[in-house]
Amino acid sequence: MEPDFEQITAQSRAAARELLDIAGLKAGDIFVVGCSSSEVLGGHIGKASSREAADAVFAGIYPILKERGVYLAAQCCEHLNRALIMEEECAQRYGYEPVCVVPQPKAGGSFATQAWQTFQCPTAVEHLRAHAGMDIGGALIGMHLREVAVPVRLSGVDHIGQAILLCARTRPKFIGGSRAVYE
Repeated sequence: MEPDFEQITAQSRAAARELLDIAGLKAGDIFVVGCSSSEVLGGHIGKASSREAADAVFAGIYPILKERGVYLAAQCCEHLNRALIMEEECAQRYGYEPVCVVPQPKAGGSFATQAWQTFQCPTAVEHLRAHAGMDIGGALIGMHLREVAVPVRLSGVDHIGQAILLCARTRPKFIGGSRAVYE
């Protein structure tokens, strides 16, 4: 059966919109996406990278983030130690130190490669603390979320293509004990 790339884009768009609304992200916040294009097409992570699948996911997510002024951080695969591709402006704003690498479909992943080719001034960083994110196909984004990650179950989308979708938002830590008052 041929992959339905339009459906993959629609699923990605719907998931990004709902997560942005639930997480309450503001302009300037960071949204991390780890995407196994192999898993999106029903393959095994890291074994069948697909530019077409990655492009379809990217086409669903990136315009929504850009429209809201939220930065996308595209997580690379393990071959690049899960480095992240982002706009240089974002890295500078948050003080993230750039590293020298250019992702490729089989060394970095197709989604990160698409981000690199689309961003106005792309850069790679090793670490960041995103405000929310999407893990498409078991790409393990947790290391790139702020310290208190909260799982989010979306109402309408739990897969992108054939890949399982896990989402998270973050919140500030609660400190101060039983007498503290929180917003």
